[in-house]
Amino acid sequence: MPATLQAGARANTLNGLLKRGWIVEAGDGHLLTDAGYAAIGQHRPSRPPPIDDSPARDSVQLCRPGTKLAKVVAALQNSDGATIFQLMCCTDWQAHTIRGALSGMVRKKLGLNMVTTKAAGGERVYHIA
Repeated sequence: MPATLQAGARANTLNGLLKRGWIVEAGDGHLLTDAGYAAIGQHRPSRPPPIDDSPARDSVQLCRPGTKLAKVVAALQNSDGATIFQLMCCTDWQAHTIRGALSGMVRKKLGLNMVTTKAAGGERVYHIA
């Protein structure tokens, strides 16, 4: 919702969406339901399988454990690598932030050799060589 929406209007809007079944409460926020996606004429985006962000064997600890950058490095160390979408899901960053982190932090500051591959018609996959 827009930040300019006042508290009373925000509460009324959320109550209306909840009554229609377009959103459900999730933790301290709300999630759009299938009916909600249908109401706005879109399909629910499919989520990729979760990335195993446990430290890879023989890996060097390059950044603080538990940080989002550590999750990115761990995902890139997987044998399958990771796509931008998978990295977005595990860090809650936007695509341009992921690309900046890959270029600025992973390649330049950490000095890791990152390799990218792209299948015909598929997404680009990044992994550390």
